[in-house]
Amino acid sequence: MCEISIIVTVYNSEKYLNKTIESILNQTFRDFELILVDDGSTDSSGKICDDYAREDNRIRVLHQKNGGVSCARNKGIEISNGEFIGFVDSDDFIDPDMYELLLHNLKKEEAELSICGIYDVYEGKEVKRIDQQYFVVNRDKAVKLILEAKIISVHPVNKLYKKLLFENVSYPEGSITEDGAVMLYLLENVSKVVIDTSQKYYYYHRENSITTKAFSMIDLKTIEVWQNNEKYIKKNYPQYNSIAHTRVCWAHLIVLDKLLMGKKEFVSERNEIVSFLRRNFCFIMKNEYFTRNRKISVVLLMLNINLYKLVSYLEYSKNKSKNS
Repeated sequence: MCEISIIVTVYNSEKYLNKTIESILNQTFRDFELILVDDGSTDSSGKICDDYAREDNRIRVLHQKNGGVSCARNKGIEISNGEFIGFVDSDDFIDPDMYELLLHNLKKEEAELSICGIYDVYEGKEVKRIDQQYFVVNRDKAVKLILEAKIISVHPVNKLYKKLLFENVSYPEGSITEDGAVMLYLLENVSKVVIDTSQKYYYYHRENSITTKAFSMIDLKTIEVWQNNEKYIKKNYPQYNSIAHTRVCWAHLIVLDKLLMGKKEFVSERNEIVSFLRRNFCFIMKNEYFTRNRKISVVLLMLNINLYKLVSYLEYSKNKSKNS
């Protein structure tokens, strides 16, 4: 037994994996197991995992056929021995005191979930630093903060969970936006959440990440996940209906941007998304959560989709340049 099980799902991460593992092994908090789930890697990632396991008895390696990140996370949770669960992506790294901070705050506040801040890292760009804030919130407030996605988000990786939260919750396999699909359900068994925005996790945005790949039909799952979350909110937290619908509109915009950057296919899917956004024009324009630039783009969408596509392309190119 150990206090924390740290789960890393690994798929073809040989370029980054050593740095990821070293940052975990160098934690100031020592009572943890590191579970490396090799999800059918075809590069040397599996060997790297095995080499580390031979050197450190806190490491356990599981090799499985490629089933996706959700399948790998679920398997890691299933075999974990810790009272608490943490996740690190296999191409990111963490500060040496991240888990010490998360666990200290969780125990001090008698919370079920502890969260720290994230550095968004782009190649060749300085990381943005934020002011440190400290909150202890109840379940209702945590739901609102997750929906707003300003102070905290659905990312699983900058958090420490009581393992009991996963008793009846698992990540949806064969999907994307899996983090958004489970977060509200994880909060069901939470009475308190402690948030320390000190940035301890380095989240890399890479050119070949899932968010920069060409559009495919599975991207529509992003919309489906947030539509399902909206139904959940209407039933359980109706006071947040407007924020939940904001996330549904956001999901449509994100998917439309990606769709328009690809081939001239998926016409019916494009038209359905555009129709939804046009029906929600007034909602978006009056909404405090959408930026001025995003509202301008929606005005252009009302006029002509090609005008919207031009603005979307310029925004895409700007974001892409951050990774170059």
